Amino acid sequence: MDSVTIENRSDFAQWAIERASAIVADQGGNLALAARDESDEKVADTANALGQAIVDVLLEVFDGLVPQD
Repeated sequence: MDSVTIENRSDFAQWAIERASAIVADQGGNLALAARDESDEKVADTANALGQAIVDVLLEVFDGLVPQD
């Protein structure tokens, strides 16, 4: 992954949108397959995993933006 310089909220928002889109493109197929072939529980688990992947990467970057004491 390339380095990105985030200087303001707008930069962060743009990065977050692009990163979330990349995660959905990478893992969204799993959700589509689960929706077609699996139980409601499997669909929920797959959707939760997709959402958690997005949350994890956003928190990782947000933590880097917060000054350390």
